[in-house]
Amino acid sequence: MPVLSDTRSAQASRINVRTIACTGMLCAIAYVVMFLSKTIFAPLAVAGFLTFDLKDVVIAIGGFIFGPLNALAISLVVSLIEMVTVSGTGPVGLLMNVLATISFVCPAAFLYKRRHQVSSAVFGLVLGGLLMTGVMLLWNYLITPLYLNVTREVVVGMLLPAFLPFNLIKALMNGALTMLLYKPVVMALRKARLVPEEDRSAGAHRKGRLSVTIIAVIALATAVLLGLVLAGVI
Repeated sequence: MPVLSDTRSAQASRINVRTIACTGMLCAIAYVVMFLSKTIFAPLAVAGFLTFDLKDVVIAIGGFIFGPLNALAISLVVSLIEMVTVSGTGPVGLLMNVLATISFVCPAAFLYKRRHQVSSAVFGLVLGGLLMTGVMLLWNYLITPLYLNVTREVVVGMLLPAFLPFNLIKALMNGALTMLLYKPVVMALRKARLVPEEDRSAGAHRKGRLSVTIIAVIALATAVLLGLVLAGVI
């Protein structure tokens, strides 16, 4: 028994080290994606300050692999580093960043952890997108007057024409990219032995991957076009 116990302890230790290493790598990638998003999408800012950000794709993938608590940890770390490096919105921006990310990512990660199927991931991302939109409408109503230094009536006038479509398009874009990139990223991480091999007994969800991929491509194209319309480019 002591030998078996030591073996299990060593295996658990290796898994923990791999999880920490992979989480750190995902934090770094999410930060780079955030920085590139701010640079690339800056000319497409909606209402002058709402910029599309794709870091939630990386955080959602981390949540699908390791669970919602891991996604929460990545969100906190990346948002904190963003606040002290490139963001000019301070703690308010940190709060809004974390709220937006966890309301989008954590429901999807939780549902996918409970039921490891493509349908659960898709439903979770849709649910998370709707939840994020509602949460951000509420918090923009509460917080935006403070850091934009405008009246609440001005913000109320922005809720439907700006905040609502912006968050829906952002959720659609991040959700579609997550579905497109999740499998290639996980396969690469498995080859690098940073995540465990897939449980072959739970492979029934592969049947719908092609249709999900096609739908995700269409959704991504739609989100990009809608984003360009909202930004006044087309």
